Amino acid sequence: MYKAQQLAAEAVNQVLGGRNLGLALDVIFRKSTELTPQQRAAAQDLSYGTLRFYGELQAILALLLQKPLQDEKLQALLLVALYQLHHGKVADHTVVNQAVKAAEFNKKPWARGLVNAVLRNFLRQQKTLVQQISASETARYSYPQWWINQLKREYPDEWQAILEAGNAHPPMSLRINLRKTNASEYIGQLSELELPAHQLGPEAIVLEKPVPVDRIPGFHEGMVSVQDYGAQLAAHLLDSQDGMRVLDACCAPGGKTGHILETADVTLTGLDSDPQRLQRVESNLQRLGLQASLLSGDAAQPETWWNGQPFERILADVPCTASGIVRRHVDIKWLRRKSDIASFVSQQSAILQALWRLLAKDGKLLYATCSVFQEENQQQIDRFLETHADARQVALPALLDNYQQQNGQLRPCADHDGFFYAVLQKV
Repeated sequence: MYKAQQLAAEAVNQVLGGRNLGLALDVIFRKSTELTPQQRAAAQDLSYGTLRFYGELQAILALLLQKPLQDEKLQALLLVALYQLHHGKVADHTVVNQAVKAAEFNKKPWARGLVNAVLRNFLRQQKTLVQQISASETARYSYPQWWINQLKREYPDEWQAILEAGNAHPPMSLRINLRKTNASEYIGQLSELELPAHQLGPEAIVLEKPVPVDRIPGFHEGMVSVQDYGAQLAAHLLDSQDGMRVLDACCAPGGKTGHILETADVTLTGLDSDPQRLQRVESNLQRLGLQASLLSGDAAQPETWWNGQPFERILADVPCTASGIVRRHVDIKWLRRKSDIASFVSQQSAILQALWRLLAKDGKLLYATCSVFQEENQQQIDRFLETHADARQVALPALLDNYQQQNGQLRPCADHDGFFYAVLQKV
């Protein structure tokens, strides 16, 4: 276990230094080729869990230390061990003993003794420490205060539920390829493999417990894809019909691209600014047995890649703060800054303005984000409508019980992540 603690501490320390968690883990795992699959999984789980509850753990650690540690990696190791003691299932003495061993990377003679003393002190005072930090919202909810304040203003009755949903473990949702099977038949296959699941929609199934994709029947044959239930709404809201020309802008990693092609026989162009991410789109399409024209380019500068033929449907799945999917990307809470919202809003506006010129008359553009911040969502659409007389917002159907038809905002909950959708039609 101590090796997993060391690696998780390294990953957490890199995130607190400004690096994306996925990239940090990739680099760490490439350097540690001797790791077993179990060690890799344990290190990933510990790093995710520690960052999920970082606000709480950091507040507790501050009370346990007489002064801040100068060794940031040792501090990260203490955070990882505190996560295990406070939220994990491993025996307390095992966590402490392994953390002391993990501290061997610090050659100073006092390091192991400090780790031992801090963790054992936590176990003696755990209840009191938790009570002491409860006055801090950052500690209680494990989000930056600016994020909490933002949600309080925008969702005065729901902000706590949104925060709590973002700290939960995400569901593993599957999208059935209706060209190859149906939900009832596929649930039967899962049952035979002792993989309990329940159905949410015509194509949506949620596994009771996440499993590696290699254990998902028919995955490699394109029978099913891993995709959040909320994300599955995009292809249906886009309303593509056979024979249409469709643009999927900002298409990587290709989940929505594949779904669009599963729902209608269209001529689809997939665009993304990152050529490497397009390789993943191509891989997904090959697995599904589908085809699209993939282009590398900037959605805000269509003059560099567009051939002049208008599209009848455009999916603008624009870059955003990703504030609706933090339970899947726990590092986002600590990497984002309040000023980032304005930056994303500017980028989204440029993309929306540019893509609108590519839409045929009577065509539809689906604007989508995985954010819960209103400035990126309905407020963005309202500003666009004020300056475009040829655009009207189309009312959305109530596709989910908690789907807010008046503003297209999905709050994150047990069944799906947080998304925003708006359909604009050119008149």
